[in-house]
Amino acid sequence: MTARLRVVVADDERPARSFLVALLRSFEDVVVVGEAATGREAVAMIEKEKPDLAFLDWQMPELDGLAVVRQLRKQSVPLIAFVTAYDEYAVRAFEVNAVDYLLKPVDKSRLRDTLNRAQDRMEQAELVVEPPSSAPAFLERIPVRHREEVVIVPVQQIASIVADGELLKITTTRNERHTITYRLKDLERMLDPGKFIRLGRGTLANVDQIGKVAVMPGGTHVAILGNGQKLPVSRIQSRVLRERLLKL
Repeated sequence: MTARLRVVVADDERPARSFLVALLRSFEDVVVVGEAATGREAVAMIEKEKPDLAFLDWQMPELDGLAVVRQLRKQSVPLIAFVTAYDEYAVRAFEVNAVDYLLKPVDKSRLRDTLNRAQDRMEQAELVVEPPSSAPAFLERIPVRHREEVVIVPVQQIASIVADGELLKITTTRNERHTITYRLKDLERMLDPGKFIRLGRGTLANVDQIGKVAVMPGGTHVAILGNGQKLPVSRIQSRVLRERLLKL
């Protein structure tokens, strides 16, 4: 399972808000974590839930969509997509680096494009991993708690690590499954980059365990591991995969 995009929707018109929420909930890789009917409610909801992406109606009581963004504390600003019945504000929307500007009524395929754009931008941000301050001492084993005991999992036996909300799902080369509470980006810093490759925003795979790569429509791929796992590769990482593994 890949990491799902956490989304907040703010619109003072209840039918429009409900319509957009229903569309978003039809996508398996999205979870709606909050709704707001005013600009002030949107600010409070975003600062509380810390979503990945916020869909903001441009015209709302108290604060309009642009004012919502400017009211947020810098560390609380998610990716932003504006939703409106008018196209006259589009240029101003992109002054705050909006991911997209959608016109009502929102089209499902157009909404999918917005979600893809947000996921790509998040992935690009997460791929900027700071180098360690001293000579790297890469992690060789991971302790995993199982009831009253701790299992030591050698890193070389790990086939994949997949983020699932606040948890990381570890699958070994023998298909043993373990769960730890940790941020994928933090764990990635401790792993040898020569041994593990990002397949997407929420997925790491052991390079030595990738036995086959299936080419999919749209330029993406599916990595097939030695333990039988099939892991989707994002559009951005498909390019990295081709450069790293699919060229002589």
